[in-house]
Amino acid sequence: MNHVKIAIWGFGAMGSGIAKNLLKKKGVEIIGVCDSHPERMGKEMFSVLGLATEGRTPVIIQEKIEDVVKKGVADICIIATDSFVKKVFDKVRFVLEQGINVLTLAEEMSYPKAQYPELAKEMDHIAKENGVSVMGTGINPGLVMDLLAICLSGAMTDITGVHCRRINSLSPFGVAVMEEQGVGITVDEFEEGIRQGTLAGHVGFAESVEMISDALGLGVDRFEQQMTPIVTTVDRKSPHGEAKSGNVAGVDMRGQGYCGDQLLIKMEHPQQIEPEDEGVHTGDYIILEGNPAISMEIKPEISGGLGTIAMCINCIPHVINARPGLRTMIDIPVPHAIMSDFRDYIDPDKKIVR
Repeated sequence: MNHVKIAIWGFGAMGSGIAKNLLKKKGVEIIGVCDSHPERMGKEMFSVLGLATEGRTPVIIQEKIEDVVKKGVADICIIATDSFVKKVFDKVRFVLEQGINVLTLAEEMSYPKAQYPELAKEMDHIAKENGVSVMGTGINPGLVMDLLAICLSGAMTDITGVHCRRINSLSPFGVAVMEEQGVGITVDEFEEGIRQGTLAGHVGFAESVEMISDALGLGVDRFEQQMTPIVTTVDRKSPHGEAKSGNVAGVDMRGQGYCGDQLLIKMEHPQQIEPEDEGVHTGDYIILEGNPAISMEIKPEISGGLGTIAMCINCIPHVINARPGLRTMIDIPVPHAIMSDFRDYIDPDKKIVR
């Protein structure tokens, strides 16, 4: 069987990290990369990654996606460019119309019907028309504050409340995430960013809440969200961000899902660059109320950067195998690490590119 052929759209911190780790895997081949950053486009992928080709076919990073993604060239395209449904929609549509499956890291794509039901329906229709699938995943949303809680609830007969808390480091992420969180700006600029709607903070609470509600049948009908700045008292610097003392190092996000007046799902997510610089210890916590009650803690946090990369890589066979249409993490088998040949995980009824 031929290798599973993969195209990558976006070669920043996440896209390049996915490529570097895919190159260690068996049964996969990166056939093309698209990225418009002037420091990367036109250059050879292995060189940008700091790796030797070792006899492998060179891959030139292209500025235009039309030079990478064409009918019949790939089994799946990984889109690692945007966080929002509206921004990634045209990219998703283009790839689907080439008859190629899509796996995206756009946080809102983890459960797009939460905020954009009409666009979700349209993507579902386009994917089905072309006989392929599209899905969004990541570490969060995608696992820690939604799928993991859903999986744990399988050991319960009744559930009355879900509380997810993630204290994490933003340091592994790229420039786009730094800008979304307001890392390095002043508190006044942060407050103005909230008023103007230019700061996103954590993207995905609405999606995680609706995913949990739909999976468990909790009937959440109202969602609320708050964000406040995390102000550093020391200078902090990460690979892609910097915050001077007195400026913003990250965002403390809170979210709630209600059914009527009853609070059913609670989210807490303080995230910042270099949290250890001020003695903050990372961790993931899930509390499920009901019978039997479940409390889980993971310390330190599941790595945000590497975890996102791993979730993407490990979901590749599931998206290829999925029924055509828009899919989510609750539609596919539970993701797991793949240590053997990726081709062994492809459904024999699914034809991969020759």
